Amino acid sequence: MAATKKIPVGIENFQDMRKFNFYYIDKTNLIEQLLDNWSKVTLFTRPRRFGKTLNMSMLRSFFELGTDKSLFDGLYISKNKELCEEHMGKYPVIFFSLKSVEGLKFENARYRIIEMIGREAQRYEFLAESDKLSDNEKAQYKALIALYNGKYTMDDDILISGIQMLSHLLYKHYGQKTVILIDEYDVPLDKAFENGYYKEMVSLIRGIFGMALKTNDSLQFAVLTGCLRISKESIFTGLNNFEVLSILNTQYDEAFGFTDGEVKQILEDYDLSDHYPDVKEWYDGYHFGNTDIYCPWDVIRYCKNLCADPAALPEDFWSNSSGNAMVRRFIDKADIRTKNEIERLIAGEDIEKDISQELTYDEIDKSIENLWSVLFTTGYLTHKGCTESGRYRLTIPNKEVRNLFIRKIREWFSDVTRNDGKTLEEFCNAFVDRDPGKIEQIFGDYLWNTISIRDTATAKAKKENFYHGILLGLLGYKASWLIKSNAESGTGYSDILVEVPDNRTGIVIELKYAEDGDMDAACSRALEQIEEKDYVDKLRQDGMRNYIKYGIACFKKDCKVVIGE
Repeated sequence: MAATKKIPVGIENFQDMRKFNFYYIDKTNLIEQLLDNWSKVTLFTRPRRFGKTLNMSMLRSFFELGTDKSLFDGLYISKNKELCEEHMGKYPVIFFSLKSVEGLKFENARYRIIEMIGREAQRYEFLAESDKLSDNEKAQYKALIALYNGKYTMDDDILISGIQMLSHLLYKHYGQKTVILIDEYDVPLDKAFENGYYKEMVSLIRGIFGMALKTNDSLQFAVLTGCLRISKESIFTGLNNFEVLSILNTQYDEAFGFTDGEVKQILEDYDLSDHYPDVKEWYDGYHFGNTDIYCPWDVIRYCKNLCADPAALPEDFWSNSSGNAMVRRFIDKADIRTKNEIERLIAGEDIEKDISQELTYDEIDKSIENLWSVLFTTGYLTHKGCTESGRYRLTIPNKEVRNLFIRKIREWFSDVTRNDGKTLEEFCNAFVDRDPGKIEQIFGDYLWNTISIRDTATAKAKKENFYHGILLGLLGYKASWLIKSNAESGTGYSDILVEVPDNRTGIVIELKYAEDGDMDAACSRALEQIEEKDYVDKLRQDGMRNYIKYGIACFKKDCKVVIGE
């Protein structure tokens, strides 16, 4: 029974998935599609955490010589007897993932590639004694093995030819051309761009790929995965019979990520079907080809949490699994028009944009339009179709990513205001000086310049939380003040309580979102709530002697501040 299987959080090895009784959603149709639509080199671009590495491991397990064929028992591909007979376990395979190739300096990243090629070569240690290789070829192999042991420093000419060399030796030994699988091919370029050695890494990767994929007579076929489709002129120069399959292609649209039917099935198998609405709201919304797709990483993580605790709430798993520098870079570069577009996206609307499917990393920052394209291809945005003019209607896919944008906006706002000491000092002092006009002026200026939550789709309570967070961040400038958020006081929970050591002054702030735009009425409701709930009680208990009460109302980018008696 499926529910007896372990939930595979973090399992990216297909053999482990099958051997150790983990729940596996069958994606072996990918094998049939690849062979039916054969290309010498195929590149799949998908966002991170959508099962690329697991699928590549599955391909390796299927094609590799000596494979355990029982791994595929009961799976889709096993029904195609003819295909399995012809291709299963018939090829030497070179497989490695570049996701760990990083470093602050080029030399560090280069060494990781050297180590990776050497480690893969060591899997075929019998080549050192193969009677089908010449003495020179055996020497070449021993040089590759030495890489893994850190005993050999190769020049670029040898490094660049390393994968091609290994595939040639395997072909010579087995009499069968090799399958090359390269996972997360663009990670070294991403890290190089971040750390300032992009040109050196482009040159290295271009050389390695050129030898392994273009001028390699020992190659049967190759499959690569990555997040971005890097410009052919940058990396894949001169590579013929090269097919790129992005999230816009209708082929293979169910191969990466979970479909709605697959999500319903896993929830049913673990008696979690009641949580389907939450799973859909938080983790669905991606659109690959003609298919709506869920992020598999999120679904699996949440299912595991629910099995341990049926009351577990959805969490932000995907964006917390690695950095989100691209979103922050995008917000930093946003002009007034782009800020307005971000507000529309957060509100659940869509915006029309041209999408460039081929970029180089050094082009990303050249225009905000390029950043729109990168956010789309990396999964921070999805699309809801195409206009007659060829522009894509972009939207935020789900609640998880929407929360990420809001969090990054708050971080950006905090950073850009942190150095605005004079204004923040004036703003905070206005609360002690009982100057609602000054508070209103400065707070309004900050609201005008930030990216706000528009009022088209977000619940009122969520809007209040947004403004609440901004206000807390501004008041946090005063390190000597004790600021409490949602503190229990009187017969309820006050929005913000502030204890000022000077003259033992206590400040109560109640914030309301004026859904109908009537901010005077919203301020009145705020002050009435302070009195009804006796929010001053907590300040009184803490020894404050002077009390100031503020009702603050917000609507879009305007605010109203009223002081209570």
